[in-house]
Amino acid sequence: MIYRQLGDSDIQVPAITFGAWAIGGWWWGASDDQEAIAAIQAGIDAGINCIDTAPMYGFGHSEEVVGQAIRGRRDQVIIATKCGLIWDHVQGEYFFEAEDERGQHPVYRCLTKPSILAECDRSLERLGVDVIDLYQCHWPDRTTPIEETMEALLELRDAGKIRAIGVSNFTEEMIEECLEYGPVHSNQPKFSLLSREHLDGVIRFAHSKGIASIVYSPLEQGLLTGKVTMDRKFEPGDYRAEQPWFRPVNRRRVLDVLEEVVQPIADAHNATLGQIAIAWTIHAPGITSALVGARNAKQVAENAAAADIQLTPEEQLSIFAAFDKLDEPE
Repeated sequence: MIYRQLGDSDIQVPAITFGAWAIGGWWWGASDDQEAIAAIQAGIDAGINCIDTAPMYGFGHSEEVVGQAIRGRRDQVIIATKCGLIWDHVQGEYFFEAEDERGQHPVYRCLTKPSILAECDRSLERLGVDVIDLYQCHWPDRTTPIEETMEALLELRDAGKIRAIGVSNFTEEMIEECLEYGPVHSNQPKFSLLSREHLDGVIRFAHSKGIASIVYSPLEQGLLTGKVTMDRKFEPGDYRAEQPWFRPVNRRRVLDVLEEVVQPIADAHNATLGQIAIAWTIHAPGITSALVGARNAKQVAENAAAADIQLTPEEQLSIFAAFDKLDEPE
């Protein structure tokens, strides 16, 4: 496994981070907790010792599963979680409607100081830890001054409840303002072969400021693995079916590029399509780590092996050029 510095913090993270969104059992369909725990533990054994979760992933369930998985192994892992999305009361900026077995819940972006301090304590309890290694604002909250948000994060750091400060989905301008009040060690934008708009924007900006970029959805929610074929049926609760790239006409275009361009490169490296997509991502300019989810230990082993793949500059460019020719999803 490759390890890289998390901005100017004293933390090193693997180039592949375990993304714990899917194991929350929300958005991606149902998840098996015992398989998820086994997957996290297999990841730690394989060098994927950073786990990224959030309260929003299953309304706290993902954090609870992560907490169970790391019990007795806390000194071996880097725990990253988030704040700023709340569903238990009305405050802040309305975001979207989320659903679980109890029904619909309106979700709000809220980065006020009292809310962040309370959220952190709840996350510490669910995770069963004394300190969170990387604490990230999940989404910007336009109703709360950034100065107030940073004040809360700095207070948590000074109290020893968090070690490093991160943001997610923030713009260059927002990060610049954060830096007026304190350090920012990482930003978490979306980035994949199908979502490259941030490469020359906030990713390059963060790199220029010494801020790590931990990118999410490098496999575009599984589409770039080639396993989401044209006959794939999505179970209830799996919202991928509603996403533009998963529509049949767009899915067909992606599968064609994977077959014609990426598959020969994968064959040359004795690798899967997903491994090539991960390898391409973690070696893209300015990328510190890629969040890759897994539901079981077998998937984790496949993901971890991607760190060993050395694509040539020609292969890296060929893959980029092929996806660059794809128009926006219809």
